[in-house]
Amino acid sequence: MPMIISDKIENKEIAKQYKELLQISYQTLSDEDKKLIRSAFDTAVNAHKNQRRKSGEPYVLHPISVAKIVAHQIGLDATSIAAALLHDVVEDTDYSFDDIEKLFGSDVMKIVEGLTKISKLSKESNVSLQAENFRKLLLTLNDDIRVIIIKIADRLHNMQTLDSIPEYKQIKIASETLYIYAPLSHRIGLYNIKTELEDLSFKYTEYDRYVFIKNKIEDSKEEQDQYIKSFSKIIKFALAEEKLKYQIKGRSKSIFSINRKMVIQNIPFENVFDKFAIRIVYRATHRNEKFLAWKIYSIITDHFTPNPTRLRDWITAPKSNGYEALHITVMGPNSKWVEVQIRSERMNEIAEKGYAAHHKYKQGDHKDIGIDSWLDKLHEVLESNNENPVDFVENFKLNLYAKEIFVFTPTGEIKSLPKGATALDFAFSIHTEVGMKTRGARVNGKLVPLSRTLKSGENVEVITSENIKPTANWLDFVQTSRAKSKIKSSLNEEKKIIAEDGRETLRRKLKQLKIKLNDKTIVHMLRYFNLSNSQDLFYRIGLGTINNKQLKDFSTEFNSSFLNFFKKRIRKQSPVFKKEDKDQITQRFDTLVFGKEKESLKHNLSPCCNPIAGDPVFGFISINEGIKVHKKDCTNALSLQSNFAYRIIKAKWVDSSSDEFTAILKLSGIDNIGIVSEVTQLISRDMSVNINKLNFDSEDGIFTGLISVSVKNKTILNRLINRILKIKGVDKVLRE
Repeated sequence: MPMIISDKIENKEIAKQYKELLQISYQTLSDEDKKLIRSAFDTAVNAHKNQRRKSGEPYVLHPISVAKIVAHQIGLDATSIAAALLHDVVEDTDYSFDDIEKLFGSDVMKIVEGLTKISKLSKESNVSLQAENFRKLLLTLNDDIRVIIIKIADRLHNMQTLDSIPEYKQIKIASETLYIYAPLSHRIGLYNIKTELEDLSFKYTEYDRYVFIKNKIEDSKEEQDQYIKSFSKIIKFALAEEKLKYQIKGRSKSIFSINRKMVIQNIPFENVFDKFAIRIVYRATHRNEKFLAWKIYSIITDHFTPNPTRLRDWITAPKSNGYEALHITVMGPNSKWVEVQIRSERMNEIAEKGYAAHHKYKQGDHKDIGIDSWLDKLHEVLESNNENPVDFVENFKLNLYAKEIFVFTPTGEIKSLPKGATALDFAFSIHTEVGMKTRGARVNGKLVPLSRTLKSGENVEVITSENIKPTANWLDFVQTSRAKSKIKSSLNEEKKIIAEDGRETLRRKLKQLKIKLNDKTIVHMLRYFNLSNSQDLFYRIGLGTINNKQLKDFSTEFNSSFLNFFKKRIRKQSPVFKKEDKDQITQRFDTLVFGKEKESLKHNLSPCCNPIAGDPVFGFISINEGIKVHKKDCTNALSLQSNFAYRIIKAKWVDSSSDEFTAILKLSGIDNIGIVSEVTQLISRDMSVNINKLNFDSEDGIFTGLISVSVKNKTILNRLINRILKIKGVDKVLRE
């Protein structure tokens, strides 16, 4: 039961919190700034005067706490502090956006409006913040990034005060925090907040394990402090000789990250060797900042043996969120490996404050590396607004939360890509048109497949051709959302073109069968061929999947028993344009495959969401029941994917009537000059079929060749074989 406290004591506490807010502000506040903040504070106190939190304390303490996080831990300006104080006013009280604009101006109003929209989104569903709402949340960044940063501060304070709500709500909010807000904090460069969000979320999702690791860390705290002292003692004289002004600090790894290492590597707490890091923060001017970092590196490696494979130079090539530092791992006192982070005071501020510190140092030679490039990437992700919402969130996290690699263009320009990116991802990062026309790639001067995973430091050159266009199998190996969205758009455009041709083909063929192509005919054809829409019908006609014999069979039934056909097909069925029934879908999507290799594995369909053939799905590797298949919009998807990402396996239903398959053709004939060129030109340019492998040999005027091609179906393959046979000199074409 909440403790009742007198109004006098509460008012004293509110006044105390307000004074702290002004004292801890990271930015220098002018008299005008203080006036704005005071006015916002008075308005918030008045608006929330009759409201209390679940814990029983006055509600206004929440916006004040959020404003303190915004002012100190994130370091935003007076406008942001005022908006943080007012962030719940419109939603929870009688104040309107017009009132806020009149009192505080349009900047504060727009931020409050953005925050109010996000609050409404999160309340639209009783199953956490769903993926579609997350996309809408990100769209608020188009107006002002401060909206999402203040929302992160709001979420941090809610996580700090989560004890007063029911357990099921704690788990829901904690899972959502791990799934969305921790990745966002990481990507904006708010590392301290990201760490606290992860640890607090872990506390509520796996409490016993959290307490176990927390106690272990506390037990080893004295030992850690002693170790830092012994490390500092060895190098402090060398640093003093260089007249450097510096601080040496210890930093424990977060509880969440230690647990992740224990789980991934399947090791006990004692075997996690880098449970803490040593940080050296030095004072420098812009001119000697980089020089001093490498001087400190030299001093440390003079005294301790470095691990050369663990050097991370984020000074020469900063992370895309602007993080700069040198990280080295050395064999420290007592023969223990320890990570040492070398940062200037400027670098340290950027690492801790992120966005705000970027603006502080934006003047002069320092550029705002992180925010602008991050927003550019974010807008690229938001372009893919047609994909499945859960796929969208996964792609967002893949590209904006992944570890980074740095590769070079042939001209020496550094490109940042997510770890796991391929040569084709690199091509799309150069330019969309380059990616669309990519025929091959050279890495360090050697030809490699487009699916080749890149490593930091490699030199990558893209080879393009006007005759190339994206194929469906590209989606199996590209990693970045930019590449995925552009490839999908291209394939959809190609499908539209094929469907347009298919419509004319169908009109002509039906005319020969004395049937007129109109809406009524299309409805009956969709039912007859178990298709969901007219574009699917025209597309399959264009591909040749629906052949002349099938059309004749349809014609016979359509003309001879129209009434019976009509009754049989529509009885107890919804209109054709509504969702298909299970039997119809199962006829088209007949196989469930897993992973990049598209393997057919033993599995069970999860009863919590009852996926049917054709649903977007993923596999979850359970402990006792093998692979369980869930729908991507399953109510359990968020928690499974945020807490057990390492046990998630990709899965999809295969539509055998439209998926590509590989065929190997064996050719033989008389070896004429230019015959190889003629064959390949026919396949790739005239027939628009992708060649995977090619090998030709010639002996005594006779050639033999093996060609591996990717085709949509057997109809196209047979058409291709017939066209090749018409080339002068080709005698035989057999399918291996």
